[in-house]
Amino acid sequence: MVVEANAHPFTVRLVDWSDAGEGLRSVRRAVFITEQSIPEEMEWDEFDAVSRHAIAEDAAGAAIGCGRLLPDGHIGRLAVLSTWRGRGVGAALLRHLVDLARARGHARAILNAQTQAMPFYAHHGFVAVGDEYLEATIPHRTMARAL
Repeated sequence: MVVEANAHPFTVRLVDWSDAGEGLRSVRRAVFITEQSIPEEMEWDEFDAVSRHAIAEDAAGAAIGCGRLLPDGHIGRLAVLSTWRGRGVGAALLRHLVDLARARGHARAILNAQTQAMPFYAHHGFVAVGDEYLEATIPHRTMARAL
């Protein structure tokens, strides 16, 4: 899918870790490890290999955003490079992952939202459930959406 975002086209496609791991790692490293200071050993896990990933790429094919859907319907690791935020990249990635969760027969999608990002997810139909908690020293809330 090609999206025109303020005259800056980008594409979003579904990929496997084995096919697009380099691009996925580059975005997550920039956003989570460098920008948010999450320890590298906390970023990479066994779920990357078994998840389906969405990757957003600019017109030149460089990775600009990503996210993943775990086998249980949990959406995670949604990240967009700072220079691309506010241009619809995150929304396009989230739509792809929600659509995939629905196509796989999940009754709901679940995610762990950083509290500062909760309005973004709420705009896309997610509702907070449970109490706030810390994940990698960052406040989070679980959010869910019926599919």
